[in-house]
Amino acid sequence: MRAIEFDQYGGPEVLRAVTAEAPEPGPGEITIDAAWAGVNFADVKARSEGYRVPSLPFRPGLEVSGRVRAIGEGVEGLRPGQEVAALVDGGGYAEVVLAQAARVFPLPGGLDLRTAATLPTVLPTAHALIHEVGRLQPGETVLVHGAAGGVGTAVGQLARAAGAGAVYGVASSDDKADYALKYGYDEVFRPGTFEADVRRATGGRGVDLILDPVGGDTLRRGLDALAVYGRLVSYGNAGGAAPWQAGQAELASQGRSVSAFSVLNLAQSDPEALRALTERALRAALDGTVTLPVTAEHPLSEASRAHELLGGRTSTGKLLLRIAD
Repeated sequence: MRAIEFDQYGGPEVLRAVTAEAPEPGPGEITIDAAWAGVNFADVKARSEGYRVPSLPFRPGLEVSGRVRAIGEGVEGLRPGQEVAALVDGGGYAEVVLAQAARVFPLPGGLDLRTAATLPTVLPTAHALIHEVGRLQPGETVLVHGAAGGVGTAVGQLARAAGAGAVYGVASSDDKADYALKYGYDEVFRPGTFEADVRRATGGRGVDLILDPVGGDTLRRGLDALAVYGRLVSYGNAGGAAPWQAGQAELASQGRSVSAFSVLNLAQSDPEALRALTERALRAALDGTVTLPVTAEHPLSEASRAHELLGGRTSTGKLLLRIAD
C-alpha cells in the first residue's frame, strides 16, 4: 500500500511517500480502506517536533473516512464494506489504516465519505467546547481564537445555533476575518488587540466564554477579556508556547474559571463518552446546524503541500488528502 511518513523532524519536505505492508487488525481493531484523510495542525506539530511521537519513522493522520476492510477478534457492530469515519492514533496518511473499533463510527445515510473525513476531530471538539465544557447558555457572549480554522468555523455555527448573544472571533488577516464572518461570527478581531476590541464591543463587560487553541500569553491575556464569572477553555497550544497556568488569585476575585479539553485525551480515557459526543456532533451535521467546508484537497502524494499551507497559517476551513483514486 501507499503511505506518507517522516523519519526525521523538520519542514514539510521531510514527508516522504513509501510502500508498506497493509496492517492486519488485532483484537478490538479494524482496518479501513481509506478514501479521505483530514489534515490537522496536530499533524504539523508532530512533524516539526512540536509534539513528540512514539518513534520514528512516524505516519501522521488522526482522522480518516473509508470502508471497513477487515475486522479483528471481538469487534461487534461493524462489517466489511461498511462506510465509516475513524479517529486514529496516527497512521491516517495511508491507503489502509488501522483503527481501534471503539473509535470507529458508522456513517448514517446522507453523509458522504468526503464530508465524513472532516468530522472525527473537528466537530466533536467544537460540540464539546460549546456544550459539554464551555456550557454556553442562550444570550451569553463568546470569543473564539482561530475563528477561520476548521474548529473555529464549526464553533461559530454551533454558538449561533445555541442562542449566543454575540459571537466574536480572532483571526490573523483580513481574508481570514472575511471567511469567518460567513460562519456565525458577528465581528472578528486581530490577535494583537483582541482584549481592547472585546471591551469595546461589550461596553466594558467582557465575554462569558473564551475558546483558545493558542495557549501561552494569548491565554493569559484572555483573562482581561472575560466577564465576571466568565469561563476560558484551552484546547491547544498552536502558538508554540506551553499553555500558561492561571494563578488562583487572578481567577478567584471575579469567579472566573479556566479548563481544558482534548478529543484525543477523551478517546483514551473514556471511549464511550467520545462515542456519545460524536453521535451528538454528527446529528448537528446531518440536520444542517453546522457545515464544515473543505477549502483545499490534495492527493496523498501532495501531503507536503497540505502541510505547507496549514503550517504557514494561510489556510481557512478544512484541508483533506484524497487517498482513493
